[in-house]
Amino acid sequence: MVALLAALPVWSCASMPRDSSARTAHVKLDPDQLSPAHLALFQSTLDHLEPMIAEKKRDGTANLLIWKQLYQPLTPQERAFVEAFRALRAEPLGATSHFFGRPQTEPDLVPVGAQAIVKPDGPSTLDPQYLPRRVHQAYETMMEAMQQDLGTKLLVESGYRSHAYQLYLFLHYMPNHNYSIRETNRHVALPGYSEHGAPQRQAIDFINAQGINGEDHPEEFEALPEYTWLQTNAPRFGFFLSYPRGNTQNTAFEPWHWHFEAKN
Repeated sequence: MVALLAALPVWSCASMPRDSSARTAHVKLDPDQLSPAHLALFQSTLDHLEPMIAEKKRDGTANLLIWKQLYQPLTPQERAFVEAFRALRAEPLGATSHFFGRPQTEPDLVPVGAQAIVKPDGPSTLDPQYLPRRVHQAYETMMEAMQQDLGTKLLVESGYRSHAYQLYLFLHYMPNHNYSIRETNRHVALPGYSEHGAPQRQAIDFINAQGINGEDHPEEFEALPEYTWLQTNAPRFGFFLSYPRGNTQNTAFEPWHWHFEAKN
């Protein structure tokens, strides 16, 4: 485990180059609908990012992506386009979620370990995930208790996500929301606003052993006995539902998304 983490990229401000405001001044994004020109630029940006992301997923480091790696395959125009997204703030988009900023120190991350699910069309392996050491310990303890009570446990579909990877995910999911920045922001946080990139309030997206995660139909995860168990027991282990129905953060209901709060 130590050898694996030693080989991972180092988080530091120096590895996250920021372009000047002049670079993004000419990129004016419409928060409700990308213009035709920006749609074409959006597609070329994703086309250049996808092979690199796929490679990172294969070697298990996609969630640990740094800014330098995100920019590397892009043209100067695409980099300026991405910088415009990076400069966005959630508050004008109607969100009231907390701005966490970026970690001031390198997170003490540990790999979750190999995870597999079995869907009706066959078994599949989840992408590698990482959690802060303390959160990982609390998760393991909670799952031992769930296993004893239900005979099953939940897996980590998404744990820690770097800010660079969070921005990639925001772009990746925009087509699902008609290329609206405002609507996408209700479902995918911008970098700095996600609990997945805030080790002090680390989030876990759960998925059950049959591959039910509620992403397209939240009521499917809500109906699981594992979800009912979490509602009753998760706070004992320091985990809390982040986005219940009717939450004040203007965020969609996410029964699979729970964050950790240290007891001391």
